[in-house]
Amino acid sequence: MKLQAKLDAFRANFEAGGPPFNAPAFIHEPMHRATAELIASGAANRALKAGDKAPEFVLPDADGTMISSKELLKRGPLIVTFYRGVWCPYCNMDLQEIEAALPELQTFGAQLVAVSPQTKANTRRSVKENNISFKILSDLGNEVAAQFGLRFTLPDYLQDLYKNVFKNDLAINNGESSWTLPMPARYVIGSDGVIAYAEVNPDYTRRPDPEELLPILQQLQAAKV
Repeated sequence: MKLQAKLDAFRANFEAGGPPFNAPAFIHEPMHRATAELIASGAANRALKAGDKAPEFVLPDADGTMISSKELLKRGPLIVTFYRGVWCPYCNMDLQEIEAALPELQTFGAQLVAVSPQTKANTRRSVKENNISFKILSDLGNEVAAQFGLRFTLPDYLQDLYKNVFKNDLAINNGESSWTLPMPARYVIGSDGVIAYAEVNPDYTRRPDPEELLPILQQLQAAKV
């Protein structure tokens, strides 16, 4: 089953109030409204695209080791996936699918990192709970996400829902009080620092299948020959 089919099945069960979340019906309208507003804002259209120069970044991994995109690009193309946090089931399913595809991605010499605004402690949770072998980096305040054009602020009504209904206080989970998140995104950056592939979606329930990256990586490899 493709990743999006798994996400669609999860969403259908979640919105029907099924286990394990048993979500109350009243939460869905504000969640749908916030997604629709973000789509209508055109924010995704302003994010970096294929052909743009990728920003260089240095971020800490789960153990606090600083990871440099410039150094990773010396080894091969770099896949960067932005996600919201360990509290987001769609993000966790996305990470698990990437992990499953990792051996095939690495046959093209690709490096891979995931980036989220959560604290290093929550990054360690992501690694452990999703059995991740690639690096997950902590982007405090979504500063790197902002350089890619992905950062947005949650509307007040959604902040209230997260904090008081979901008991998900992003000021605590992310270690700062901006209440910003990145739009989920997947990038492939060539060794020259130019973005070869970009997929940005303001609807967090929509994610590209990792297999979509294979033709891009193949093209980058062929261009080096």
